[in-house]
Amino acid sequence: MISKYVFALGALACVGLTVDAQPHRYEVTITNLTRGQRFTPVLVASHKEGVKLFELGAAASSQLRTLAEEGDVSPLSMLLAADPSVGDVKNSPPPPPLTNLIAPGASVTVEVNAGGQFDHFSVAAMLIPTNDAFFAVNGMPGPKGNDTITYLVPAYDAGTERNDELCGSIPGPGFAECITPSNPAGNGGGAQVGGGEGYVHVHAGIHGIGNISAAVRDWRNPVARITIRRK
Repeated sequence: MISKYVFALGALACVGLTVDAQPHRYEVTITNLTRGQRFTPVLVASHKEGVKLFELGAAASSQLRTLAEEGDVSPLSMLLAADPSVGDVKNSPPPPPLTNLIAPGASVTVEVNAGGQFDHFSVAAMLIPTNDAFFAVNGMPGPKGNDTITYLVPAYDAGTERNDELCGSIPGPGFAECITPSNPAGNGGGAQVGGGEGYVHVHAGIHGIGNISAAVRDWRNPVARITIRRK
């Protein structure tokens, strides 16, 4: 079995691979490469060439905004499922239990059907604790035959919310920085604060300007390894 590694930056990386004409089941394995971020439920889709979750430098859709700010993949999943250019859409299981969040160093595998014209893949999920950071494979080719293809992907900023790094602005459970007498579980608030840059761009990381500790939560790209192989 051949493994091909590609660093994917939005839609800029190109590889000359296509999925076989016959439909097959594919395993898409997502591994968290960060030290202090967890991944929310992951969206995985197979589709025709040309389908994109976003364009770098352009405004995020409302569905992508929901994924990036709230970790909710449902609106974007429904949008893709209604698109005739999309072959299959699946999500990794959400909490509870909290172990369904993908911890640093952990992996989750999602299976989708692909083949024929539906020979490209997209993958996305939110990083927590952040305001609106997400990782993505954005409409990239899948493997050919029994090859395995691996994408190393950065974190993106949806540009829909200013990065105040405050507990009240960030969704999710169990952040040590957010523990107080009235919030012993350290849960985030998830308020929509707005005031973002207005376009999707490569995320600049955590700077420690609010409650969230840069020493614990910051990262260097890539943040995720996405491996796609035919079963």
